[in-house]
Amino acid sequence: MDSFDHILNWKLKRGSHAFPGKDGGTCINEAAIVAAGFPYRPVRAVETMPNCFSLPICRLAMLLNDEASDEQRQQLLPFVTHLACADAKQVEWEREVYIAQHLRYRISWQDRLEVLEGALAIGRQADVLATEEVRSRLNAVQQSAKAPTSVADHPKFSKIKEWLTPR
Repeated sequence: MDSFDHILNWKLKRGSHAFPGKDGGTCINEAAIVAAGFPYRPVRAVETMPNCFSLPICRLAMLLNDEASDEQRQQLLPFVTHLACADAKQVEWEREVYIAQHLRYRISWQDRLEVLEGALAIGRQADVLATEEVRSRLNAVQQSAKAPTSVADHPKFSKIKEWLTPR
């Protein structure tokens, strides 16, 4: 996975966010929407992602995003540009099966990250986006933010979800 996270001024956070703050705080799927050139929108469920995004992969990315520590979550930044890789139904099913087979047992967060990499290797790859283009899109959203940091879309729901997320 080519890493460009060091040049992005974006912070991945747990849960859905009404709008990112100046820190760019969103979940991985919300950042991926902006990186792919779509207007920002909160993602409460992967079924609301644009059609060009792979739902099994976005579902796994959301799981990783919400289960991760703040430090681990930043390791997801290089994947932001790889989620817009929807393919034929058969390929999406193969991704779903691959993920289910590899997550059957309790494995570490780092091993789950490797499952994401493996699922992304199945089928169509996302279009390669220029780093400058992605940075420009993310920066534009940050510049339009009014708050210094993002706030969870539903703070109470996010807190309950945080309590229920296994560590």
